[in-house]
Amino acid sequence: MPHIIADNVSLHYPIFGQRPPKPKADGAPPAGQANAPMPIKGPARLEVQALQNVSFEVNPGERLGLIGRNGSGKSTLLRVLGGVYEPTAGRISVDGHVAPLFNVGLGMRREATGRRNIVLRGLMRGLTRKEAEAKIDEIIEFSELGEFIDMPVRTYSTGMAMRLTFATATAFSPEILLLDEWIGAGDQPFQKKAKKRMFELVDRAGITVIASHRDGLIRQVCSHCLWLDKGVVRAFGPADAVLDEFQAFNRKA
Repeated sequence: MPHIIADNVSLHYPIFGQRPPKPKADGAPPAGQANAPMPIKGPARLEVQALQNVSFEVNPGERLGLIGRNGSGKSTLLRVLGGVYEPTAGRISVDGHVAPLFNVGLGMRREATGRRNIVLRGLMRGLTRKEAEAKIDEIIEFSELGEFIDMPVRTYSTGMAMRLTFATATAFSPEILLLDEWIGAGDQPFQKKAKKRMFELVDRAGITVIASHRDGLIRQVCSHCLWLDKGVVRAFGPADAVLDEFQAFNRKA
């Protein structure tokens, strides 16, 4: 069964080529630099504290929404869950096959045909060639590409390429689905299909984690919410309660 546990997860990374601001004589940070990244030991450089002591648990069947202002750490946390970043402190445990939909076009080869790209994307997801090929007809039908499926992707229009990448990215059911904002694609008729497809994908996933600024979407899709502020957890719990707290905070700000 899919399961996620984050136990005091922190992540910091250096910005090379930048020197930390010099403190004042009394040791206070320079004006306007109270929240600036702090220097670490060794050669002078800036360090970004992206996440700090983040703890939560997601159980099978739950859908977690990540909320917070820009720069709060939502996308960074998604990438930690997806294995893109390794925590610098704490422990992250992710049980289950993870499908991170951060960039649906990532991995598409423009010189390869649409059919070949479908197989390659399946192999990247950990499927066997037979399992990937079994999805081809479904993806062709959904993307409405017809005979163009056997032409190089570089010959596609932007809309055709978008339909292929979306159809392929959402064709394989994950145990854990990671979304950085809701995904849509194509013209208005296709967007209706895409919206329906996204809800079906979420329903099939054992766990969904989505970062979004759309409060209405979070209320509709998620059972729980994690509110991040400058990399620190401000609240975690039922989605409606955490969203109400977040919205009240924003009204006062």
